[in-house]
Amino acid sequence: MIPKKYAPMLFGFILSGLMSLLVSGVSTYRVIGAAENFLPTWGTSWATAWSIAFPVVLVVAPLARRLVDLLVRDTREVH
Repeated sequence: MIPKKYAPMLFGFILSGLMSLLVSGVSTYRVIGAAENFLPTWGTSWATAWSIAFPVVLVVAPLARRLVDLLVRDTREVH
């Protein structure tokens, strides 16, 4: 098992992998359609997208968390 302290990085790794898989699949399909070479083209596109998405997620995720913290409030607070 992976130590819990790596959970945010593992979350970013999995999320960026899934999102880049979906987005690259849709983009590849829109460009070449259901061509004979769709799967290998998609695989190459996905590998490229994921290699960019994962480091970006590691940098952007803390900023997104701070922005979310600014935009939400705890409904348990007494006013």
